[in-house]
Amino acid sequence: MEVEKASEENDGEIVAISDKNTQENQNCEEQKNEIYSLKNSKSLVRMDSFDMESGNVRGTSSRRSQAIDWSSILKLAFQSIGVVYGDLGTSPLYVLAGVFPDGIKHEDDILAILSLIFYSLTAITLIKYVFIVLRANDNGDGGTFALYSLICRYAKVGFIPSHQAEDKDVSNYKLNAPSRRFSRASTVKSLLENSSFAKYLLLLITMLGTSMVIGDGILTPCISVLSAVGGIKLAATSLNDNSVMWISVVILFLLFQVQRFGTDKVGYSFAPILTIWFLFIGCIGIYNFIAHDPTVIKALNPMYIVYYFIRNGKDAWISLGGVVLCLTGSEALFADLGHFSVKSIQISTCTIVFPSIVSAYAGQAAYLRKHLDDAPQAFYKSVPKPVYWPMFVLAVLSAIIASQSLISAAFSIVQQSLALGCFPKVKVVHTSAKYKGQVYIPEINYLLMCACIAVTLFFKNTLTIGNAYGIAVIFVYSLTSTLLVLVMVMIWKTSIFLIITYVFTIMLLELLYLTSVLYKFVDGGYLPLVFSAVMMCVMYTWNYVYRMKYTYDLENKVTLERLKQIAGDPEIRRLPGLAVFYSELVHGISPIFTHYIDNIPAIHSVLMFVTVKSLPISKVPAEERFLFRRVEPHELAIFRCVVRYGYTDKQEDGKSFEEMLVERLKEFIRDELLFNSGPAQIKRVGTSILDDSITRADDNPRISNEVMQRELHMVETECRHSGVTYLLGQNEVVASKDSGLAKRILINYAYNFIKRFLRKQEEVFVIPQKRLLKVGMTYEL
Repeated sequence: MEVEKASEENDGEIVAISDKNTQENQNCEEQKNEIYSLKNSKSLVRMDSFDMESGNVRGTSSRRSQAIDWSSILKLAFQSIGVVYGDLGTSPLYVLAGVFPDGIKHEDDILAILSLIFYSLTAITLIKYVFIVLRANDNGDGGTFALYSLICRYAKVGFIPSHQAEDKDVSNYKLNAPSRRFSRASTVKSLLENSSFAKYLLLLITMLGTSMVIGDGILTPCISVLSAVGGIKLAATSLNDNSVMWISVVILFLLFQVQRFGTDKVGYSFAPILTIWFLFIGCIGIYNFIAHDPTVIKALNPMYIVYYFIRNGKDAWISLGGVVLCLTGSEALFADLGHFSVKSIQISTCTIVFPSIVSAYAGQAAYLRKHLDDAPQAFYKSVPKPVYWPMFVLAVLSAIIASQSLISAAFSIVQQSLALGCFPKVKVVHTSAKYKGQVYIPEINYLLMCACIAVTLFFKNTLTIGNAYGIAVIFVYSLTSTLLVLVMVMIWKTSIFLIITYVFTIMLLELLYLTSVLYKFVDGGYLPLVFSAVMMCVMYTWNYVYRMKYTYDLENKVTLERLKQIAGDPEIRRLPGLAVFYSELVHGISPIFTHYIDNIPAIHSVLMFVTVKSLPISKVPAEERFLFRRVEPHELAIFRCVVRYGYTDKQEDGKSFEEMLVERLKEFIRDELLFNSGPAQIKRVGTSILDDSITRADDNPRISNEVMQRELHMVETECRHSGVTYLLGQNEVVASKDSGLAKRILINYAYNFIKRFLRKQEEVFVIPQKRLLKVGMTYEL
């Protein structure tokens, strides 16, 4: 990416040019800081301007840690039970039935399967996710894209050349480049940065992981609800599979209707139910363990697994596809992290969830040792008769709740991919003012609902859905491990011994499970792969055209000569008021501006180009969000503003954003007045935002106070009287005439087809229609 490298070389910085000696420069800096302190005594510095040392000054919030009191942690731990663990907690409903679909051939097979379940839960759920993967969070957010964004910060593997030097000074960026002491980390970093294939592979792995998590959000409700409702056939023999199917469809429909109320309310509503569920399955498991066969404790000996494979051979390997279902929902612990916190999930897992699940499986195994023929209905058959109906009701409610974990995970991961330009624009609703990561996406909610109902109507039973579910689950685990190893090598700089240990234990176990579930590809296993392929096509198409458009804007950006021509053209009228021109381009001014001037020879008194940019971090502090820059020649009164968000930040709506933008612009002009009153030695040089059309020390070292006073007056008065006018580019994207067939299909048909179903740009920014002016332009890519 030559453009990216070139722009980075011109990254902006403030320099003090001394006429005589270094001492004068130091005095100059002290005087400048004194001026700034007088201006803002409450908050000494702000990260809101390219001119005001944005690359060197940190906000007061820089790298501060906000301690969460234990009461908040325990509340989140309780709430997480109702959101995160539903899928993991309801897996005892169907795991042993999936492992023994044809019955139990040898009673020691039960010990082997219990041993596999225990060590798999310990290795993958407990050690990998709870104690390792949760550490790889991105400022409190988890999921596949959180890992990808973490890697993007440490290595330049992104395809959009929108990086700025000032980005590294955001408090949450936490960038520690590999040093010479860690040659292994530096080697991997160089390999990723210099290989286009590695960059594409990393992006595709991330997209595949995202697609699989969304696929989990479809299959989890189906298998959980069908398994729970299916238990009614033991008590009501008149009901058949069709009856169970239709009851499940009604429950699924109602489940997706309550999502709009948000994770906060859903979590508090569901947490008591699921807590009771964990206590019940734990207590019943202990009862069965004592009442039927306490000798199942021998399953702690892993040699039973070896004997099981010797005894059953290929059948033992195939049965791993059923065992892997005991791990379902483990990825939700990481993907839902943004809704909660690391400590809260670790506490709830270790104190309630893990002991209860292990007890439940041990109890079922003890029961089956005495009742070998009951394997297909192991859960309900092992429930003591006096508590059968309470457990049935709890199972149905818990199955409904189980769906919540992957639905919430799907919302979170789509929000992350949306911010990084890898997903079409959809509406993101922040459902909690207290917990920023809790979101609801209506389009994804209805997509999941329709897909869930369709899968339930088509497959009707849990056995085939279980085959599909196993592939989706283990694929996500394997992809997460791949990204995690990169984080270990490049960011954590973990010991090579520990990395090798992880690869040859946990990762190898996951690959073993993957080979088993792929064996059932034709028996329903194809479903998540087909769905993921469709989702990846949508994501890649959107990301590809997005990158092409950005490159087109960058290559055709407005030159300094053209701006001077506009400034000196007497036919161009100046209209009263402030105009905000939205552009995706960070390094320069979009060619849409000249297209606008050619058709409408008039510009407003004050014109501001605004770019809303997502950084590869989860959150950007509000005081560090706005970066301003003046565009030269200064007679134009044109400003550039980059508004930076993290991928989980809530973007302000139209009115509040407008007020904030105008207020920050006025502060920027006032700051210039203050600095302009300082020593003459302070000059400004280039910055990365407008590399060829900015104020430079050689051209216009100082702007007169009269000009800035007039601009400030215009912003304060004309914005109040004439209001703010918004200019948006109405883009039509077509493939160039010399494009190949594949490219024409991708751009002219696939991309434009997807675009029809998405929200318009003015809806994204919540812009009033009466103050909106659209500028049409055709992109030939």
